[in-house]
Amino acid sequence: MRAFDPEVVDVIWRTVEPLLPQQVETHPLGCHRPRVPGRVCFRGILIRLVTGASWVDIEAILDRQVSDTTLRARRDEWIEAGVFDALKTEALAAFDRIVGLDLDDVAVDGSLHKAPYGGEGTGPNPTDRAKLGWKWSVASERHGIPLGWAIDGAHRNDVRLLEPTLDTIDQAGLLADIGVLHLDRSYDSPAVRDRLRVAGIDQFEIQRRGTKVPGVKRQPLRLGLRWVVEATNTWWSNYGQLRRNTDRRPRHRHAALCLATAILIVGRLIDWRNRWSPR
Repeated sequence: MRAFDPEVVDVIWRTVEPLLPQQVETHPLGCHRPRVPGRVCFRGILIRLVTGASWVDIEAILDRQVSDTTLRARRDEWIEAGVFDALKTEALAAFDRIVGLDLDDVAVDGSLHKAPYGGEGTGPNPTDRAKLGWKWSVASERHGIPLGWAIDGAHRNDVRLLEPTLDTIDQAGLLADIGVLHLDRSYDSPAVRDRLRVAGIDQFEIQRRGTKVPGVKRQPLRLGLRWVVEATNTWWSNYGQLRRNTDRRPRHRHAALCLATAILIVGRLIDWRNRWSPR
């Protein structure tokens, strides 16, 4: 798992550390317990992302160096300071600068996952006997790098999440650079085509809904250039926290996606360097 690769962890931590909010001493006598180092909390957050373990279990894994309460508080503190969003933005900019984002073809798709504890932004999963779940809708460029995403309950239709997904790409200043947008058959409707044109996307490829053939239960599915977003969904789904999410707030899920994206990008950049650097 690249999230535990020391080289990847070191790169991400060097990016995260300057983003952390500065702490001001507030105790009048200055005699409270020493603050747990940020690097220890960061490791706990990584362990949760990869394994999906509870904060109590992570406290034990880290030999009681930090309590589960402190881990949750530090995560919320970093979310409030915009650390995870800034990390994702910086990683995306680094990939664009070093390798180059390929926006000639961009694919969008949704992915459903479990959320057994419910909470905000969850709903009955139509593919899992109506058990509680959550969904992300992500847009990926040709390398499989996530450009933007939207999250909601598992009951939310992909079409409803398309516009919020495109909005996140627009906020990153990348929407106008998209060449062709690729979508699967669930988006095949005149209303979706109208929304895409309003958003400024004139070139798009939407798989047509097939007509039934006598004796054939299901039409063959042509993946085309949508394989890039399928790869992104697979990479994200490898993380236990995302695959079976026990967070109760959408902001916690969003932060986990930001961290997973940064790990993906840093790993790809290290592989690119190793491939092209002289031996």
